[in-house]
Amino acid sequence: QVPLVESGGGLVQAGGSLRLSCAASGRTFSSDGMGWFRQAPGKEREFVAAIRWSVGSTYYADSVKGRFTISGDGPRNAVCLQMNLLKPVETAVYYCAAELQASSILEFPAGYGQWGQGTQVTVVS
Repeated sequence: QVPLVESGGGLVQAGGSLRLSCAASGRTFSSDGMGWFRQAPGKEREFVAAIRWSVGSTYYADSVKGRFTISGDGPRNAVCLQMNLLKPVETAVYYCAAELQASSILEFPAGYGQWGQGTQVTVVS
């Protein structure tokens, strides 16, 4: 059973918006935060945004600051990513991650213990 389930991906024109959602499936995790990553074909998985429950702070990759917003519910292990002004270069599979530990670096995939199956986001010009 996939521990996290994402939804909300799809095809959108450049400049458009999408909202991704992610929630724990079947059980919840002890976690200091959750995050979103993306991976385009032939590229490494890259950090997009994260939220750390213990300090109530959000974090973003420089490339998405001012356009993307992460929000969530810690006890439910649920997180959303509102993406505005999308660009074709942001076409990728977007992954939700959970089980971030307090000592982990949130920009690194290795800092998370649970992942979703990914949802495709395609931005066309």
